[in-house]
Formats: sequence, C-alpha cells, structure tokens
Amino acid sequence: MVTDDTDDTDVRDAVLANYAAQCRAMVAGDADALGALLAEDFTLVHMTGYRQPKAEWLADVRSGQMTYHSMADVDVSVDVSGDAPVLNARTSTEATIWGGHGTWPLRLRITYRHQDGAWVAASSVASTWR
Repeated sequence: MVTDDTDDTDVRDAVLANYAAQCRAMVAGDADALGALLAEDFTLVHMTGYRQPKAEWLADVRSGQMTYHSMADVDVSVDVSGDAPVLNARTSTEATIWGGHGTWPLRLRITYRHQDGAWVAASSVASTWR
C-alpha cells in the first residue's frame, strides 16, 4: 500500500484518471492542462534516451514541436505495492516530434507522487515495445 490513509483501489483509480487526462491533454495540445497533471520537477525520458524537463516538454507541446495526433492504449496496469504507484502502459502513439512523423509502439512507465492532495506524475520513461 502506498499510503496509510488511502486504499489501493482509490490510488489506482486516481492514477488511471491522471494518466487518461494526460493522454487527452497531449492529443489536444493543451500544455496548460498537461502541466497541471505533472509534478514541478517532472522529467520525461524519451525513447531516444533524451531526458527532458517539464518546462521544456510543455514548451515543445505548446509550440507544436511535439504534436500528438492519437494515443491508443494496448494495455495499462498500475502497481501500488511499492513506495510510489507506477503506471505501465503500452500504446500505439501517432505523433510528429521535432518534424518527424510516425506511429510508435510506446511503453510508458510513469511514477506518481501524492502532492497537494492529488496524485501527479513525477517522472515518465518512454521506450518501444514489440
């Protein structure tokens, strides 16, 4: 269990809701909504290995340098057994990233933190799967 005062189902539901809202904000290109779902010190490690700070990622989303056209979940699970909940997702993500367009089979591993009464994404690592 992640916290003493919240049961695992509540944590899992909150993490899944945050993840779904992230996906919607990414596809909508809504950097403000996306930013509200992330911890201030959030980092995203791209499938290239590039570690991008929150402010830089949001600026790229806002400018259109990173445009997410669609995200389809293949499977999503949440592990609440450790110190922090971790969401694992496999998606098919169509995006235009720094001018390159494609559809990628992305594996996302997102670690969450309880902050100001809500579960927010603290870090995300994207890789590919087959």
